Amino acid sequence: MDRRTFLSRSTLAATTATAIANHAYAAPSSKPRRVGLIGCGWYGKCDLLQLLNVEPVEVVSLCDVDSKLLEECADLMQSRQKSGNRPRTYARFEEMLAEKDLDIVLIATPDHWHALAMIAAVEAGADVYVQKPTGVDTLESKAMLDAASAHGRVVQVGTQRRSTPHLIDAKRRVVDEGLLGKVAFAEVCCYYHMRANKNPPIIEPPANLDFDRWTGPAPLRGYNEVIHPRSWRAFMEYGNGIVGDMCVHMLDLVRWQLGLGWPRTISSVGGIKVQTESIANISDTQTATFDFDDLDVVWTHRSWGSPPDPQYPWAAILYGERGTLKLSVQRFDFEPRGSGKKISGEALLELDEYPTDETDAKNWKMELHVASAIRGHMRDFLHAIDNRSRPIADIEQGHISSASCFMANNAMQLGRTLAFDPATHTIPGDPEATAALKRTYREPYQHPAG
Repeated sequence: MDRRTFLSRSTLAATTATAIANHAYAAPSSKPRRVGLIGCGWYGKCDLLQLLNVEPVEVVSLCDVDSKLLEECADLMQSRQKSGNRPRTYARFEEMLAEKDLDIVLIATPDHWHALAMIAAVEAGADVYVQKPTGVDTLESKAMLDAASAHGRVVQVGTQRRSTPHLIDAKRRVVDEGLLGKVAFAEVCCYYHMRANKNPPIIEPPANLDFDRWTGPAPLRGYNEVIHPRSWRAFMEYGNGIVGDMCVHMLDLVRWQLGLGWPRTISSVGGIKVQTESIANISDTQTATFDFDDLDVVWTHRSWGSPPDPQYPWAAILYGERGTLKLSVQRFDFEPRGSGKKISGEALLELDEYPTDETDAKNWKMELHVASAIRGHMRDFLHAIDNRSRPIADIEQGHISSASCFMANNAMQLGRTLAFDPATHTIPGDPEATAALKRTYREPYQHPAG
């Protein structure tokens, strides 16, 4: 896809997303869509509750390898959905999908299960909303794209910055109006102290968790209290660290705002520089450069110290010849260079219209400032299903943003710049780097790229 085509498609998608986000969604049929969820932890609940907020779907099936989380989620959905029905529960998604009675499947597992679950769901005939990043390696992510295309399914990736009302407003009022002028540099960053820094002993997994199944295709390591629930991102075996968690959001935000495709080259340096006593094996300090020919996007994370700008600890900053635009999940600020009007906006809270947001924030740790973004993302997803069209964060866009972040980690580990060829999904002239685009699966699991 050339830049002009990408820009045109991006502008159309943003306009559509704005229109959808600003209106309540109306289902085309009186028959509720049948929905299943794979992964009943924190964000699985958040996504499913917001889907229920925008349309009275029927939550038919739930799946998790943690029986405690599974039953908790079943109780919650029974209390919240219109029918009052209790969803069926499964420990294995293959059994859930074998029913072949689901219109939509939401996937909110740890990253290392995203690809196998998503591919199985589209093969079962469902449209899919899958959490970011798309998987854990580049060829796994490409297999997800190929499966969605082969089966003609709509797949929305959970990079909901594209559906965040105040960021849509920033794109419309600043970027699309040309107020930045030429943009030749962008910063993306995260300075949250989010890396696990415990060093607990290896213990037996809790009785409610099937840890072997939870591990799935990843290497089997000894269980410790950091792994489950929620802190599994501390380990590269299950994801791609802070780059795979937080950079993917902000890189995707910049790509969407500026209409960018694949970076030409990717380089990265970093490692464990400060927090050396932790059991975690992800980097605590890392910088990555994504070169888009006439524009560099530079990522930095530190899970220690202080952010340079306390108002923007997790952010994207676009530097234009005529001004600077700061973007975060909480707000945006445009500062013109010289004369001109400052423009700002804040996250949209909709507590009057959606009073359950407050209780969900208290009970399920839902982030209030993100609720409207998830609702917008769900509306866009449903609109794409009805029109058999691409959602704003379709699997192709999710693949580009996710794989670029995976390769940043590859570049850091290999100690050199990678020049990726999207046409062949290889690093030409570098067989070692090309081999690193695919992780080894634990037997008997089979990598979807073969």
